[in-house]
Amino acid sequence: MKTLPAVAILLFAVALNGCAIVPGQRMDEGALQSDNSHMQLLQITPELVESSQTQASAIPQELVSYQPEDYRIGPGDTLYITVWDHPELTSPAGSQQQTVANGRLVRPDGTLFYPYAGTIKAAGLTVEELRQSLTKKLGSFVREPQVDVNVVGYGSHRITLEGAFQHTDAQVLNSVPMTLSQAIGVAGVNTQEADLSGFTLTRDGKTYPIDLTALNQGTDGQIYLKPGDKLFLPYNDNKEVYVVGEVIRPQAITFKTTALTLTQALGRAGGLSPITSSGNAVYVIRGSEKLTQTPAQVFHLNARSPASYALADNFRVKPGDVVWVGAAGITKWNRFLSQLLPLSGLIYQTAGSVDRVNNP
Repeated sequence: MKTLPAVAILLFAVALNGCAIVPGQRMDEGALQSDNSHMQLLQITPELVESSQTQASAIPQELVSYQPEDYRIGPGDTLYITVWDHPELTSPAGSQQQTVANGRLVRPDGTLFYPYAGTIKAAGLTVEELRQSLTKKLGSFVREPQVDVNVVGYGSHRITLEGAFQHTDAQVLNSVPMTLSQAIGVAGVNTQEADLSGFTLTRDGKTYPIDLTALNQGTDGQIYLKPGDKLFLPYNDNKEVYVVGEVIRPQAITFKTTALTLTQALGRAGGLSPITSSGNAVYVIRGSEKLTQTPAQVFHLNARSPASYALADNFRVKPGDVVWVGAAGITKWNRFLSQLLPLSGLIYQTAGSVDRVNNP
């Protein structure tokens, strides 16, 4: 019976080194902080949370500072021009006709024709500038003409909408400035499919990401729309956060706003397992498209402290983040033993067989 002591020694040696070979994933913070690591370890602190919130909610200043100018006439607009005491000029189709029937359509080249004034370049002029031009031209044929100009049909200035809106028809801008909030209200948002955090406004060839949550809070002022603006609201079909590790229900969580916090993500997964989780091992892993240039980030939360829940409730996760909760030390040890015991039985059986062969 010389084999059994050797097996016992082997099992004892393995047990002593159990913590080093415990199966399962572990977060090696020392490796993350090494010089050749492509990961950056960051502690979730009040300063980090405040900085990330400021960056996420900031609305580009150039959009807020834009103020609409007076409406400028463009191709497709219909004008109603009144020359007082001269109904033959004002209503050539008859005064009983609708106003639009007596209107003057601005041609695609930006001009319109008016009796005695001839062909006039109207596009690019304000209503007042066109009124003054007509008054000057008609003065050669009408004594002290009293001219009035009104836009009765708007068709030149539009904004376009794409994505998860309920109505994606182009919206026409008129002489009353339209805000971004008003345009979104008219279009309607498909709340089931829209990704509110991915909203963008494209103006003059430049695309601006806009946090609709901050916009609705009204803390940064209104954004007025400009002719030619394009609004895009993406769908949320590929926007997920992955919660894995020692939680009740590991899963992929979909969301549609920028306001999903670490607390909410953990809550949807059922919270930390009260039996197996380690309160000191809550990490948010955020990848990078170019690891060689910009390292991926690992955010660490010490959930053992009650104050950590206030931090988690203000730390926003992003699409593609992996929330990982590590196991407690005793859980790792128990899992190691559960895998070791079947192996020990096999070793003892093998040792017994060998002993019977050697000692028939």
